[in-house]
Amino acid sequence: MMHRTVAEVMTRDVATASPEASLKTVAWSLAYNDVSALPVVDTRHRPIGIVSEADLLRRQAGLPEAEGRDQLRGTPAANHGIVDARTAADLMSVPVLTARPSWGLVETARFLNERGVKRLPVVDDTGTLVGIVSRSDLLRPLLRHDDAIREEIIDEVLGRTLRMTPGGVAVTVQEGVVTLSGTVEERSTIPVIELLCLSVDGVVSVDQSLGYAVDDLPPDPDSAHDADTP
Repeated sequence: MMHRTVAEVMTRDVATASPEASLKTVAWSLAYNDVSALPVVDTRHRPIGIVSEADLLRRQAGLPEAEGRDQLRGTPAANHGIVDARTAADLMSVPVLTARPSWGLVETARFLNERGVKRLPVVDDTGTLVGIVSRSDLLRPLLRHDDAIREEIIDEVLGRTLRMTPGGVAVTVQEGVVTLSGTVEERSTIPVIELLCLSVDGVVSVDQSLGYAVDDLPPDPDSAHDADTP
């Protein structure tokens, strides 16, 4: 089955900045490459920080305004030395969080969410920058067509993985929602099918009304206790 990794969706041609790059150079590079952030790399092309549009805006917000209006409210950025920044190294965010090409998209999305960042430089085993992955990259599986999702479930999940008889389970997909109907041989197969369908790229949820020929699951102890209770 298709299980996408960071390597499959990341941008490989990454615009970067050197630590010595002036802020004007950083601004030009952001605009020219139509990106919102640049990894700052050392001479071995290893990321040592990130400099973004937000960083530049924070610095600009700390600069004196015309007619001295800033004096009425203070300049918090100046108090933190942001106004004095002249190079990418002065302004970049550190430490830099990174991803690996082999990471799955689900774990990468969780990592981004937990750390509250919008993008991750991707590095190989030596720490060398090989790409960058963003939130929008991780959403690409949701763009898969319903027909492609249905075909993968029928061919890969039901056919190749579970070796089920073709036509035993009917599959429909609409807006990423999978609906399963029909009959399977053993009841224990049903949760396995659901789990495998959920692992298919682009699947939002799974609804099923599957019947079974043989109930091979042990009795639910709670149900048995309830039945015995007067």
